[in-house]
Amino acid sequence: MLPKPPPPGPAPTANDPAANDPADVVRAVVAGVTRLIVGDLTPEEREHTLDELADLYSEQTAVRHPLAPLGDHPMHTRAELRAHFAGGPGRTSGVHTFAPVGMVVHQTTDPEVVIAEFAYAITTDRGAFTVPCIFVVRVRAGRIIESRDYADSLAFARAFGQLPSLAQALAAEDAQAMGFTAAEPA
Repeated sequence: MLPKPPPPGPAPTANDPAANDPADVVRAVVAGVTRLIVGDLTPEEREHTLDELADLYSEQTAVRHPLAPLGDHPMHTRAELRAHFAGGPGRTSGVHTFAPVGMVVHQTTDPEVVIAEFAYAITTDRGAFTVPCIFVVRVRAGRIIESRDYADSLAFARAFGQLPSLAQALAAEDAQAMGFTAAEPA
């Protein structure tokens, strides 16, 4: 079993001068998600973390998950992102540790765009898991205006005990695409 990592320090917020650096903004998102998933927050701390996370995004943004197994459902507003972040911890039972590891942020020729490579190291009641991620993020004036988040969705599903429900949803989606109803064999 992996040792429990120390809790992440406070993340910069969009009102913090450090957040104007695209790399720091990406790190702040990852730190905020980590705090939510670990779940040792009071209700007030959780709400504050959700507000901080949403504030790292522009009011009008474009956040995509191109490799999501049930399809990419872009989010375009802070409210959509806040709801997305708020729903995450409810899908993650039995988590002991959840921490970003090995983060490398690559600068690009466009000063607004960075590419973050890292993994989430997760231990749950089901074992230890590593979930590789790559985020391609555009930050303007300290807020994310565009992000494409590539993560190993199957590894997340394994870690959080969601493979059966994911397989069922994929089978239902496939049956629907093939013109079958739920009661008919595929």
